[in-house]
Amino acid sequence: MGYLTTHVLDTAQGCPGSAVRVQLFRLSGISRVLISEMLTNTDGRTDSPILPEDEFSVGNYELVFAVGDYFRARGVELAEPAFIDDVSIHFGIAEKGSHYHVPLLVSPYSYSTYRGS
Repeated sequence: MGYLTTHVLDTAQGCPGSAVRVQLFRLSGISRVLISEMLTNTDGRTDSPILPEDEFSVGNYELVFAVGDYFRARGVELAEPAFIDDVSIHFGIAEKGSHYHVPLLVSPYSYSTYRGS
């Protein structure tokens, strides 16, 4: 069985993004269902897979990272509204038995992601 993990790296400060709220939604047509919500730990990772083996299935998903709240909590001065507040990543899971890892590299003015290992 597969599973989904994620982590956040703060590229502006050069450190893990700790205490970032991460939400995972399953997408189907216009339906968007919240599956899980977690905070990243001091290493910028969730303590367990955000989509564990027993809930893992092929389909379309969305990860939402509350990075604006993270930067505000760290005392970073952001414009109002912030240039980047919530980062939403839509992705597909096509291989039922695989480990999917979706990291987020973020600063107040940019972000990137990729399928990690």
